[in-house]
Amino acid sequence: MKIIIIGAGFTGFQLARRLVAEKNDVVLIDKDEETVRYVSNRVDCLVTCANGNSLETLESAGIAKAQVLVALTESDELNMITCSMVDAVYPDIIKIARVRNDEYYANSAFGDSGKDKRELYGINYMIHPDNEAAETIVAAFEHGAVAQVMEFEDSTYEMVTLEVEKNSKLAGCTMQKVRGLVDCSFLIPVISRGKTSLLPRGDTVLEAGDKFSLLIEKSNLVTFLKLAGLEEKTELKSIALVGAGKIGTNVAEEILKRTGSTGFFGHLFGKTAKPKVKLVIIEKDKNLAKLAAARFPEARVYNADISDESFIEDENLRGFDLVITATRNHELNIVTSAYFKAQGCPKGICLVTSGSMASIARNIGIDVAVPIKDAVVDSILSHLRGKSVTGIHTLSEGLFEVVELEISDQSKMCGVLLKDLRVADASFLIMLIGKGKNYEIANGNSKLEAGNKVVLIANVEDTQKVLAAFGG
Repeated sequence: MKIIIIGAGFTGFQLARRLVAEKNDVVLIDKDEETVRYVSNRVDCLVTCANGNSLETLESAGIAKAQVLVALTESDELNMITCSMVDAVYPDIIKIARVRNDEYYANSAFGDSGKDKRELYGINYMIHPDNEAAETIVAAFEHGAVAQVMEFEDSTYEMVTLEVEKNSKLAGCTMQKVRGLVDCSFLIPVISRGKTSLLPRGDTVLEAGDKFSLLIEKSNLVTFLKLAGLEEKTELKSIALVGAGKIGTNVAEEILKRTGSTGFFGHLFGKTAKPKVKLVIIEKDKNLAKLAAARFPEARVYNADISDESFIEDENLRGFDLVITATRNHELNIVTSAYFKAQGCPKGICLVTSGSMASIARNIGIDVAVPIKDAVVDSILSHLRGKSVTGIHTLSEGLFEVVELEISDQSKMCGVLLKDLRVADASFLIMLIGKGKNYEIANGNSKLEAGNKVVLIANVEDTQKVLAAFGG
């Protein structure tokens, strides 16, 4: 597949690396010479220094033979204009744009339903990284900030990343013995030990310090937390939220809504409900702080610099149950979270750039690190894997992919028992099968049928083979 990417920043660079590894024909375009020089030495594809919103540039890059155009510049408007321009000349190309401004999403498709329906702006898929990051942060908050959480559509199951503590009953146990320690259905698909990650077998031994991914029903998570030597999920009653940008305000709104701390009639009549959580928002930008104060009367909003130690001392922010750092400055997020943790704040959630930065954040004691750029790449890839694929998530710094897909009635896998399922030279595991709204952890006797929703995990280099076998 030929794919043209406009914008060779971190997201464009990471996307290009993933696509090149899958043997796609990739062209990267960026107008910054230094960026082009850096990226061209690190990814095996054509990298061009040019203006990506020029049709002449795109045609010289081979847009006429491309299947996909991805616009990832820092400008929403430039991304949208470029896609619209290409749609006017090459309407059959799939066009994907990163767009942060919510206003552009209103009525994002128009026209009658059916084959004559046209996407607004000529964009097939608009990627909103801020919303996805905010959802991940809120999910971690709801789980007591004990682990990063991966949720699946319409499912009561979730995947969390946990660490085996020294005092844990899991330390020294084989995977077979773990099953005898808990009376519920679960699956451990990945174990990370140091810089290596593996798909475990029955005789694999869990060791103290191992990080593992756990697929389990939400109601049974507390049981497993005790086994892992982790504290039970505690109620977080006081929250310091650093950053009142798009992500921060989305997080604040969801936390207040889900804790029952706000209500429609309270806002309508100028009254505020008695908050069930104490939420403090700290924002350095005066205008953003003013907007946040007007939007969230239930919260206390400070126009202040979080790096000012005297401010932290005066407001006694060290005594809060949770600090969430969600500014655009990801290095500041890590430093701030680490400082609060060192000062005795029990829990910390931190917005970071990538999976590698998330690993660093966790290694210095930050409970949950949310890599925003990886979420963008995953979202884009989910639109390139085929119509049957509904979601892509990366694990272990990109070594594994978790794929959500639906079995079509044309798939060769219809009627196959999992114990008979083979894909040549591919390492993967079927984890979850959904039939309607009923999901169950897969076993050897599970049969795949048309309409089933499947969640699987595969080595990233094997994902394409597996999806091809499933008809994706």
